[in-house]
Amino acid sequence: MKITLAQLNPVVGDVRGNLQKIAATLAAEHRTSDLVVFSELFLVGYPPRDLLEKPGLIRQVQEAVEHLVDLSARYPATGILVGAPQPTGRDTGKGLCNCAVLIHQGQVRLRQAKSLLPTYDVFDETRYFDPAGEVMVLPFKDEILGISICEDAWYDPELWFRRLYPLDPIQTQVQRGATVLINISASPFQVGKEELRHRLFQSHARKYGIPLVYVNQVGGNDELIFDGRSQVLDRTGEAIAVLPGFAEAVVTVDLAQAGAPGLYRPQEQIATVHEALVLGLRDYLSKCGFKQAVMGLSGGVDSAVTCCLAAQALGRENVLGVLMPSPYTCRDSIDDSLVLARNLGVETRLIPISPIYESYRKALEGPLNLGEIELTLENIQARIRGNILMAISNKFGHMVLSTGNKSELAVGYCTLYGDMSGGLGVLADVPKTMVYELAAYLNRDREIIPAQIIRKAPSAELRLDQTDQDTLPPYDLLDRIMNYYLTEGCAYGDIVKLGFDPETVQWVIRTIDKNEYKRRQAAPGLKITSKAFGMGRRIPIAAKFEL
Repeated sequence: MKITLAQLNPVVGDVRGNLQKIAATLAAEHRTSDLVVFSELFLVGYPPRDLLEKPGLIRQVQEAVEHLVDLSARYPATGILVGAPQPTGRDTGKGLCNCAVLIHQGQVRLRQAKSLLPTYDVFDETRYFDPAGEVMVLPFKDEILGISICEDAWYDPELWFRRLYPLDPIQTQVQRGATVLINISASPFQVGKEELRHRLFQSHARKYGIPLVYVNQVGGNDELIFDGRSQVLDRTGEAIAVLPGFAEAVVTVDLAQAGAPGLYRPQEQIATVHEALVLGLRDYLSKCGFKQAVMGLSGGVDSAVTCCLAAQALGRENVLGVLMPSPYTCRDSIDDSLVLARNLGVETRLIPISPIYESYRKALEGPLNLGEIELTLENIQARIRGNILMAISNKFGHMVLSTGNKSELAVGYCTLYGDMSGGLGVLADVPKTMVYELAAYLNRDREIIPAQIIRKAPSAELRLDQTDQDTLPPYDLLDRIMNYYLTEGCAYGDIVKLGFDPETVQWVIRTIDKNEYKRRQAAPGLKITSKAFGMGRRIPIAAKFEL
């Protein structure tokens, strides 16, 4: 059997546009393919969230399925397997299921609902869907297909510290005679997940001794980035085909082929982070209707990396860097920013904020009894810069990119309505130590980010001789404690037992917790780790709890 893997980038809610992608793929592949496979919920894009509660969307999906039924009659030799929400027809429950729909020769041959509905991290599928009532298989041409959806294939005792589900859909399909396993998926990217996925599917293929086809969504949808890396494995678990990461691809594979040892090679992790951020940034702007971006260039590594990513994602002609020196900005920061901009070929504007800052200071020093320099005045500088960037956005239609990193967001080392202003936090899930890794990666072929930017001590430059480490622990220490607390879920005592200073651990934990109110008001941030701030971390603001 020849199966086409359609690793494509849907737009959430754009049923008609996604349907056109299907039709174009079928027109190109039907002569050489027995079955064309699209990803999970492809007709609506993943994740559709509360759009699923709009009856008009479900009507459009049903019309699209009917169109595909008609289309399949024109291509009788080729089946269509596509993900779509489908009504259950039951009076109880949510009334919808997350389905894999197989269409062939003018009829729907199978609607297999997703059995395992995840509710951890960014997933909330029981909010919208009912689980499958039955796990089925389908005779199709010379094979018996066991079709599953994303989480259905993640039932593996080695992956979880406790059993999450009472059912193993893959095992059930094999017991019912499946000769080919097909998993359609919308599996978000996170650092290191690609290798875990490959080992998981390789384990299924080897355990049951049958080929496995995996088709994953690609593209950015809001905070989530989907990396693709669809693949076909033979009955021994060796790869017959591995599709690229972070790019659309359509590949037809003959399941009779033997896999090639060594064909699957994991990508370098920092390279995947780079590609994910570029794709996520590009898709977020384009799918939201923006073509250009603006950001502040401070002379620091965060704004430099953000500017590089924006130039790669949008084209250098669509990026504007704004230099906004204050009385405390050193000349090197201006010069370094200009060198960066020249290296990238992006436009810059210089808008000094000293006159605006002085007018604020004079107006407020009496009513607020302000000192020579204090936190209030530092934040005023940041807010002036945020206002300038938003004014440029209002005037010219650029999206403002926030440049703060995860470490700063974690401990609130950022200013509401100041440097937190923006439509997208590009580095919001990138710890400071990883920002430096990205800078080195961006400079791998030639020096784009000036070495001086990478070498100098990080500073907000909101007062004389200021550095981040006046206020924060060293970033390598902060990032390790943050990882144990946020990602690993370790309590204070557990982290101290690992050899960290108790006072530092206590400061980091308390500071992370008390700054939840800031993060709730931050721009959406691109997710690249297993535990990002935002939709996957639901912590109350008005709460008191200590471990």
